[in-house]
Parts: sequence; structure tokens; C-alpha cells
Amino acid sequence: MTEVGTPIDETGTLSRDGGAFYLYRDSGGRYQLQLQRTPVDLVEKRVRLIGTLVGVELVSADGVARA
Repeated sequence: MTEVGTPIDETGTLSRDGGAFYLYRDSGGRYQLQLQRTPVDLVEKRVRLIGTLVGVELVSADGVARA
């Protein structure tokens, strides 16, 4: 298991469920995202996520962009 504070640089598909955003990782599994900006134009698209792990499967995103 990855520890809190670990830098995250992953690719996958951005998904939205209600008010929450998730990255379904290319390597398997998913992260719930804490976002400063709502990337509605990237939902259901392949993206690259850069951020920091802040909880179990919870990432504070520094950036989300098309992969």
C-alpha cells in the first residue's frame, strides 16, 4: 500500500459520480480526487493526474490534463 504524502503521477480515465471525481487508473484501481477546479470537459476522457496521496485511495490533485 502506498503511504500518505506519496507523489502521484498516473494516467487513466476521469469519471464523475454525483459530486465526486475519480481516476480509473490504467494500472488498475481508482483514486477519488480532491480538485481545485472542476474539469467537466475531461470527464470520460483519458487524463494524466499529478498530485499527492492524502488518504486511502484519495489524491489531492495538483493538475489534471489530457493524456
